[in-house]
Amino acid sequence: VHLVESGGGLVQAGGSLKLSCASSVSISGIYAMGWYRQAPGKEREFVAAVNPSGADTGVVAFLKGRFKISRDNSKKTLYLQMNTVSPEDTAVYYCAAGRYFGGTYYSSESDYDYWGQGTQVTVTS
Repeated sequence: VHLVESGGGLVQAGGSLKLSCASSVSISGIYAMGWYRQAPGKEREFVAAVNPSGADTGVVAFLKGRFKISRDNSKKTLYLQMNTVSPEDTAVYYCAAGRYFGGTYYSSESDYDYWGQGTQVTVTS
């Protein structure tokens, strides 16, 4: 599984950005997927995740209401809609995929086997 993120860039505070993560293989019904981010000098942190069907999603509490995760299995693509961004959202954003073994969505890094190279998001004030 090869994952490629896109959509990052420079955005002003209060603006919106939509990240995409394209998979090299079908992700339908097989892979749970998630977004993580790593800000300069900080550890990588969980942002959001979705189960294989897209029916169950989860966003870390402090980003709820601003970030939304979705997937289009027909396009083999994962998305992260980021709204009302702030400079604190500046980070490299990574998508991840892991084999699904049931449950809802996965928030632990150890649940994911495949990672993209990351896309930089920089929010200016």
